[in-house]
Amino acid sequence: MNKTSGTITVWITIPWFFPAWRAGGPVQSVQNLVAGPVEGIEYRIYCGHAEWDGSPLPGIETGKWVPYNQHTFVWYAGPGKRRQDLVRELERVAPDILFVNGIYDWYFNILPLWVGRKMRRIVSVRGMLHPGALAQKGLKKKLFLGLWKALRLHRYLEFHAATGEEKGHIKTVFGKRVTIHVAANLPRTLEKQEIKDKIPGCLSLVTVALISPMKNILLVLEALKTVKERVEYHLFGPVIDKGYWQQCTAVIHALPPNITVHVYGGLNPADLPMALGKGHMFILPSRSENFCHAIYEALVTGKPVITSHHTPWNSLQEAKAGRNVAIKDNEDLAETIRYFAAMTGEELEEWSRGATAYANKKIDRHEIRQQYRRMFVGEDKNAGRKKEGRTNEKNRA
Repeated sequence: MNKTSGTITVWITIPWFFPAWRAGGPVQSVQNLVAGPVEGIEYRIYCGHAEWDGSPLPGIETGKWVPYNQHTFVWYAGPGKRRQDLVRELERVAPDILFVNGIYDWYFNILPLWVGRKMRRIVSVRGMLHPGALAQKGLKKKLFLGLWKALRLHRYLEFHAATGEEKGHIKTVFGKRVTIHVAANLPRTLEKQEIKDKIPGCLSLVTVALISPMKNILLVLEALKTVKERVEYHLFGPVIDKGYWQQCTAVIHALPPNITVHVYGGLNPADLPMALGKGHMFILPSRSENFCHAIYEALVTGKPVITSHHTPWNSLQEAKAGRNVAIKDNEDLAETIRYFAAMTGEELEEWSRGATAYANKKIDRHEIRQQYRRMFVGEDKNAGRKKEGRTNEKNRA
């Protein structure tokens, strides 16, 4: 595990990592980032030993560096001695960059930023500063971020945003003078699927998401109450908010007989193609998304998408790739479902091709990897204020 001469070592901290998957997008984003080599960069991932729900990950070794691929090692931190292990290994590995994923977790966000305060630190906010995300448990997050700013914990940090919009969210919270790198999330490569048989008056919808208010699944169910066409709704995802799920199940039980809802529970990302194959379309009118791997993977496999205006996937109707809807308007969503239910198989096939073309146009994998390389190597000329503050802190330490 000796460092290769001339390479940059990026130490990634994240609460969960493969084989964990229930925490959703951030895990997939980091997994995809380290999947392919970037010239001159190697990774060390420091993460927890359990799933999102606290259940231990099967088949892992804790408290040691485990090879993940040729340029990546993973340290699964057990429940004991996390601080001691972090301090010791950061000093021993001596990474060039600390890449912190998230802002709220003590062991994998806050503590690493403090322990590694003499090194270059980049914080990836992973959609957590989107207004829609901040509105969930808003008082708690407002107090936390207020304390963060009062203690000036964001000084001498750099930030990573997945989109230009997210860059704006970071500036809104931490001010205009912070250094922000924009590097898009890397998605998986999937093959286009054949269109499921379709007749007018029938529609099959699929959702793959964490079951929580952020994903707005209750809006889908409320909209289906007024739809007269035959609709099958396939819902995959672990329950994150039990109170919210109780509201959803109450609506499910009150739906008319022309609407059938299939509830499957959590879905390993490896099984996503199987889930998508059950539907004509993908539906997820989220209150906010800074990327959403499931939406991209639906589009690239040829599933038109119904989502909100609060994701990177906009102007869908113009591309014949789906439709964007309001996040609080049942009738807008119901009308959209009726619109696609009325389509013939030939019409849906045209929209399926549009979905794949739209996804391929939006994502340039080579350019995204170069964005990360520029961020890590220090060649990002569009990041804003540079790192004089970090150097000054080194001199003061």
